[in-house]
Amino acid sequence: MQSQLASERQQQLMRIAHLHEVVRVSDAAKELGVHEMTIRRDLNDLAEQGLLERVHGGARLPRQASAEVSFNLRLRENLHEKDRIAKEALRFIQQGDTVVLDASTTSLAVAQKLSSQDINVIVTNLESANALAHQGVRFFLAGGEYHDMSRSFVGANTLMLLERFRPDVVFFSAKGFSIRAGFSDAYLPEASIKEQLIKNARRVVALIDHSKFGEEALYSFASIQDVHHLITDAPTKQDVTKALQHENVDVIIAP
Repeated sequence: MQSQLASERQQQLMRIAHLHEVVRVSDAAKELGVHEMTIRRDLNDLAEQGLLERVHGGARLPRQASAEVSFNLRLRENLHEKDRIAKEALRFIQQGDTVVLDASTTSLAVAQKLSSQDINVIVTNLESANALAHQGVRFFLAGGEYHDMSRSFVGANTLMLLERFRPDVVFFSAKGFSIRAGFSDAYLPEASIKEQLIKNARRVVALIDHSKFGEEALYSFASIQDVHHLITDAPTKQDVTKALQHENVDVIIAP
């Protein structure tokens, strides 16, 4: 029970870090209702895992956004923005399409909005599979090695299955997006899955909320040239807009 409570606290600390970039021991102790020494131990554990960097009085996110964040934590971030993006994404799905959703929480928001229409969906994420099953949507779950942080399947077996599909449209998100690095992720096996999904699709749609712009995670898996449409929730900076326009990427601001 004690380790479970520690895990829950650490997820809360990571949430605070992503909201404010810095976690202060005194503030976190008051917010979570525990002793400051407990927070220090949790921050030390997170620092040993490479998820945070210790600084005087607390901890902060690593300077490079390379730390993988749990699915549960990501699920609570930017909910309204993801919902708007997901609603806009539905415009790109036609009757009879084979649709691929990556393991991102934004793609899960798309899955939750699909109905039992005449489409086929391919997923690598358990949460998306559960949502589609509940809604009566036909889907194929590409299995393989289970990765708990993203509730997804990765590895050679998953890649081998995905290589055989030629979907009409793929929806994906990323931990970071920049002109220099393109679309990137913190976990190499997940990045490899996304790369394969994009490679075989006839139409590629990136689902990127405003918090991802300018961020660069450790592993790049796609460039601007690989994408046909980018749906976001806020206007992009002028240099990003020009770069996307130069590559004929259709940028859509979700209302």
